[in-house]
Amino acid sequence: MEIFNIWFWFLFLIIDLTLAVFMYRLWGKKGLYVLITASIIAANIQVVKTVQLFGLVATLGNVLYGSIFFATDVLSEVYGRKSARRGVWLGFSALILMAIWMQLALIFIPDASDFAQDSMVTIFGLMPRIVAGSLIAYLLSQHHDIFAFHYWKDRTGGKYLWLRNCASTTISQAIDSVVFCSIAFIGVFDWPVFFEILLTTYFLKFIVMLVDTPFIYWAKRFSNTVLAHEQQESLVEG
Repeated sequence: MEIFNIWFWFLFLIIDLTLAVFMYRLWGKKGLYVLITASIIAANIQVVKTVQLFGLVATLGNVLYGSIFFATDVLSEVYGRKSARRGVWLGFSALILMAIWMQLALIFIPDASDFAQDSMVTIFGLMPRIVAGSLIAYLLSQHHDIFAFHYWKDRTGGKYLWLRNCASTTISQAIDSVVFCSIAFIGVFDWPVFFEILLTTYFLKFIVMLVDTPFIYWAKRFSNTVLAHEQQESLVEG
């Protein structure tokens, strides 16, 4: 079972990053914004599920959440700080809207024929705490990631894309994991399980960061084509 989870996790990671690159190739900056908002919503639903990975208890959602860092790094590299921060705030807004909508949905009294209420309560009953942890961790880690990415970009004169991707994301993912797990899971799981989740959360995000580096180079290869298309599209719309 665990071997299947590990192989399928890696397959999921490759599929997710490939789709992220195609989202950028097809729709440019807008595609990355859609990716960020969809990923943060789905990641906060998946995180409720725990699985065995690498001999430890882990939550899902790490792949999708890691792809948000991929998207903001591409935005930082190609479009600059302002566009990357806009993507962060779009994801923040999407998560708040989802949390409000689902909490309101739970208030409705279900019909006798309903079969979804209990499942929705199980998943979204934890949502306020998960969302609070996710929002705080998301804002802190993403803004640090953008700052660190451009710090290393300035220091390297725009060279070594792999270095600024890895250097910025390594610390940012650590900030995110500690803040999110502390707010979302302390008191929910026993301490041994909590520390396993914290460890695997960071470990899995670290793997995502390593794997997404060649995908960032892949996206960068056709950035000039994407920018030219966006400029032409802007002129047509204007």
